[in-house]
Amino acid sequence: MDSFKVKQNYTIFTKGEGDSFIALLVYVDDIIITRPTLSHLQHLQQSLHAQFKLKALGQLKYFLGFEIARSSSGLFLSQRKYTLQLLEDTWYLGCKPVATPMDPRNKLNTNFGEPLPHPSQYRCLIGRLLYLTLSRPDITFSVHCLS
Repeated sequence: MDSFKVKQNYTIFTKGEGDSFIALLVYVDDIIITRPTLSHLQHLQQSLHAQFKLKALGQLKYFLGFEIARSSSGLFLSQRKYTLQLLEDTWYLGCKPVATPMDPRNKLNTNFGEPLPHPSQYRCLIGRLLYLTLSRPDITFSVHCLS
């Protein structure tokens, strides 16, 4: 297998430039390969398959909570499915949206209110919301205040 360039990020590997450019993104046991031409992709898949057991799933549609849609103007990334699942899991699926999820003038205080009986559930929810801020910058302020 030909060598790939790695620059401080050990999850994305690139090789070539222009029409011969190819990128390989690795996350645990998932791999995304992108290229400008199909022949380069097939060659890399054959090289990898000679070394590892692989299963090619075709065009990318869903990865790490992101839905990927293609159009003539490019790729569209969305966390719609992830968001709907989060709302369903927290029993907020039928709630009405608001323009500002949190008043920026509110000051949270650790000495006010009762401690949560199960803080791990809150931490889990905040973690899920932090991941959602990747595609929803409008909730970043509120989520970071609550974290």
